[in-house]
Amino acid sequence: MILSMIERATSRLCNVLFCLFWLMPLWGISQTPDDVSIKSLKFINEYDIQFNVKFKETTVGGLSGIDYDKKNNIYYFISDDRSAINPARFYTAKIKISEKGIDTVQFSDVKFLRQQNGETFPSAKQDLSHTIDPEAIRFNPTTNQIIWTSEGERMPKSSPPVLINPSINISDLDGKFVGIFSAPSNLTMQLTENGPHQNGALEGVTFDPDFKKMYVAMEEPLYEDGPLADIGPTNSLTRILGYDVATKKNFAQYAYALEQVARPANSPTAFKINGVSEILSLGNKKLLTVERSFSTGNLACTIKVFLSDLGQATPVEDTKSMKETPPEHLVSKKLLLNMDDLGIFIDNIEGVSFGPELPNGHKTLLFVSDNNFVLLEKMQLLLFEVIP
Repeated sequence: MILSMIERATSRLCNVLFCLFWLMPLWGISQTPDDVSIKSLKFINEYDIQFNVKFKETTVGGLSGIDYDKKNNIYYFISDDRSAINPARFYTAKIKISEKGIDTVQFSDVKFLRQQNGETFPSAKQDLSHTIDPEAIRFNPTTNQIIWTSEGERMPKSSPPVLINPSINISDLDGKFVGIFSAPSNLTMQLTENGPHQNGALEGVTFDPDFKKMYVAMEEPLYEDGPLADIGPTNSLTRILGYDVATKKNFAQYAYALEQVARPANSPTAFKINGVSEILSLGNKKLLTVERSFSTGNLACTIKVFLSDLGQATPVEDTKSMKETPPEHLVSKKLLLNMDDLGIFIDNIEGVSFGPELPNGHKTLLFVSDNNFVLLEKMQLLLFEVIP
């Protein structure tokens, strides 16, 4: 009797374990990171990194991108030094954060980015035709690699002319070349006024929460797509590109309307800009888009952060000119934050990343500014609490 009961119990346990064994893969398929809901951003504090601080015989500066490795509590920063001061590189750092704000930033390592031949990238003086302009960085925990973008170069009037295409690059955590994402033909630099503007190409990159898709943002419109942003309405349309991470191919492009330049420059012909300086995925085709406006004669920048949705946007990858053939639906956008309203000096914000959770369970956002290695500009870290 007892033996029979034991046999029946054992049989039932085996059946349960068998079912669990087959259900486990299904659980793995259904478990995806939650989409991020953001109602507002609450400013916590500002932390300024010392100007031209030295680390492992390099000068820290030009921080144009930031990303967070949650598992190892490490931050990645990319410098936009085009090997003029030190070879093109990225840093890792530990940042101590509490509900009171950022307490310390401690750089832990620096890695030089490598070409396919294993060499570091040359400066413009060494070899102008092979320089890079690093702008954005993301860490992919599923491959233990980084993705970084370069804006390329366009100097049609130099002798000889220099044309370097924008690129989306894959490196290992030592900076060694792993591969590239294929660039669509409309990102090819040209001698004629076609394709990307100089210094107006791939400025932002982000992975979806499941790391199966990636989005890349053009800072400014292609020549064919219409005018650059200016004071007053211009209908300036730039592009956000969707990529399949597995195939490394561009599957879609979406039209994004830029705001106008926030302030007039000190003369009509002086430099001024408004463009997308970074993006951050919230999941389900939703992004944070960061627009950075600067005008000569003003030290501060105007930084606006938008909740943007690609879901209903008309794909424009087959549209050669959005000026001639305007898309039916643009990326929808809603202003989340104008940093002018914070009442503090805001510099050249070019990077954004989620950080650790606060004790109340809310996420944090960190923004970083590129100081362009200029004494009057700051390397700011701005910390926000995400109010869901």
